[in-house]
Amino acid sequence: MRSSGRNSSGGGRGNYRGAGNKRDEKQQRAGRPRPEERRYDVGGSAGGDERRGSTGARGAAARGGAKGGPRTGAGAKGGPRTGAGGKGGRPGGGGRGQAPARPREYDAGIEERNRARHDKPRIKTPKTFGEQEGERLQKVLARAGMGSRRACEELIDQGRVEVNGRIVMEQGVRVDPEKDEIKVDGLTVATQSYLFFALNKPAGVVSTMEDPDGRQCLGDYVTNRETRLFHVGRLDTETEGIILLTNHGELAHRLTHPRYGVTKTYLAAIQGPLPRDLGKRLKDGIPLEDGYARADHFRVVENTGKNYLVEVSLHEGRKHIVRRMLAEAGFPVDKLVRTHFGPIALGDQKSGWLRRMTNTEVGMLMREVDL
Repeated sequence: MRSSGRNSSGGGRGNYRGAGNKRDEKQQRAGRPRPEERRYDVGGSAGGDERRGSTGARGAAARGGAKGGPRTGAGAKGGPRTGAGGKGGRPGGGGRGQAPARPREYDAGIEERNRARHDKPRIKTPKTFGEQEGERLQKVLARAGMGSRRACEELIDQGRVEVNGRIVMEQGVRVDPEKDEIKVDGLTVATQSYLFFALNKPAGVVSTMEDPDGRQCLGDYVTNRETRLFHVGRLDTETEGIILLTNHGELAHRLTHPRYGVTKTYLAAIQGPLPRDLGKRLKDGIPLEDGYARADHFRVVENTGKNYLVEVSLHEGRKHIVRRMLAEAGFPVDKLVRTHFGPIALGDQKSGWLRRMTNTEVGMLMREVDL
């Protein structure tokens, strides 16, 4: 009886241990993350402690596991602590999701091959595959003030242009303005870059670059310039306001040509009272000795008693045109100031000051005359 009791108790203990072993195996299988719970971290610590591994396992289960899924790591009651994605309770590394570290020699080899690829000498392509060097000859001549491009092409056709001692007869020849010597009719042409200036001309200044009588002229404001400039149009000696100076021959030619009709705006001080139809009369046309003259725009800017300040815009460029129109209408001009030349405004520029025009202003002028 006693032995059978021992056998039964022993069998009982054996059955208990056997049941426990089965339960441990189930827990170990449950400790392995399901496919949707596995972490595929690269570069994780291969020798992390058990606490870090168990924390990673809990995080993986919390992120990828379904609700009510198996508890892994330290959270599994009585189960072994496993690392993040580890198998068979091995803490830290060795898991299926970890990638082995690459040897340094492998990375060094990749870097060496990349350097060898980029350090190869560049292949020089023939010039025919790239942009042509230099500028067209007629463009350089026009910029130097020899006339429009069409006029410069005629100079070339007439055999009046030579480059480095050789007469050029064909169109489209490209030259280097900095190195080549260019002559027209035997005289050297200064092939400088484009320059654009706006001057607020004071009253009493002659609209020429030089004056044989010794009067003050536009050239006195650009005496320190090495580049030859010339004025675009003219202003009367007693008329103030904006006048342009440049070395761009073609642009200057178009700005003053009647074909393009660039508008100029003036402020005139006259004495009133003014009739209501004065603006209509100026727009319809005032008869002058050299034909009718018409204003594009007229308005009264300011009125103080009999003193009136009026604004007149027109695209004609005849001599004394604004003074003659208002005088013929019965209102002689006391003072005249040009405030706009095309899109370029005088603004608050002081009298006698010279300023370089901005790229935006130059672009507006070019667009005005279709350049």
